[in-house]
Amino acid sequence: MKTLSPTQIEQLGKFSDCIVMHPQLITIFNDFDELRFNRTFQSDQQCMLLTGDTGVGKSHLINHYKKQVLASQKYGRESIPVLVSRISSGKGLDATLTQMLMDLELFGSHQRKKHGYATDLRKKLVDNLVKAKVELLIINEFQELIEFKTVQERQLIANAFKYISEEARVPIVLVGMPWAEQIAEEPQWSSRLVRRRKLEYFSLQKDSKYYRQYLMGLAKYMPFEEPPKLEDKHVAIPLFAACRGENRILKHFLLEALKNALLAGANTLENQHFADAYTTLFNRTSGTVSNNPFTQPIEDILISEVFEHSRYNSNAMSAEDMLIARVFSKPQTLAQLLSK
Repeated sequence: MKTLSPTQIEQLGKFSDCIVMHPQLITIFNDFDELRFNRTFQSDQQCMLLTGDTGVGKSHLINHYKKQVLASQKYGRESIPVLVSRISSGKGLDATLTQMLMDLELFGSHQRKKHGYATDLRKKLVDNLVKAKVELLIINEFQELIEFKTVQERQLIANAFKYISEEARVPIVLVGMPWAEQIAEEPQWSSRLVRRRKLEYFSLQKDSKYYRQYLMGLAKYMPFEEPPKLEDKHVAIPLFAACRGENRILKHFLLEALKNALLAGANTLENQHFADAYTTLFNRTSGTVSNNPFTQPIEDILISEVFEHSRYNSNAMSAEDMLIARVFSKPQTLAQLLSK
């Protein structure tokens, strides 16, 4: 069995970590930059809501932005210009604030609860945000903090983050699934979330050109002398059939195909590398995979797109029924899809 060389492993790592500066992402990065700049002269901080369904690339985007800022070499070890934190597994407000302090590396998990602890915790976070010279606080998976909460509980959460933003003079970006928009309904936040962006799945029906341009951007990060023509119809269409417009699956799939090409010593990506990757990733039973889009005539390939995004139904009778999964369209050929 062939193995990858250290250089090839490094090449795969670079592709896995790459990010294509497509228009949606450029707009969001510019928002982040402006929030950090505006904080210097605004007493009432602008904040931002960034939503998107699973797999659109929210986490990859914000972590890449943080790396980009730190790589600018304008900041010393004593400062954390961009703090990225996510909701604690406990999903409570206190646990979340504690997680932020731990992310700042200025707070130990040994502190115990005592009378007035919640108030002390908010004050401690404000003090440490100022001490670390944080210019932007990004809270990932924010929907997990407001899921299954009453209106009164959501108000308390909104009040806490309003206090932190005002006292530390730090703009906050709330990142999460589509129903994170519920926080925007709270009076304390509706006017503060000045910027609201939504990351979308790719769509052949709505904007196939955008999707093809993204593929061209990904191809440039592949370790070949000439970037493969991922945007070519005979590659782009079966790729879409495999990922259904989801960026995360698209990246995983291309990484597997690239690994196949490097193992084979190929000079570019070939159709067999894609077909084998499909078999590897989507073969859930023994034997061959039926309807492999990379072995079918292009006119026979069946395509699905996201028809309805994931959502949250607060009126459901049970917690299990509150989270409603995304819905994909009925599989259809490209001709059928574009005829609508």
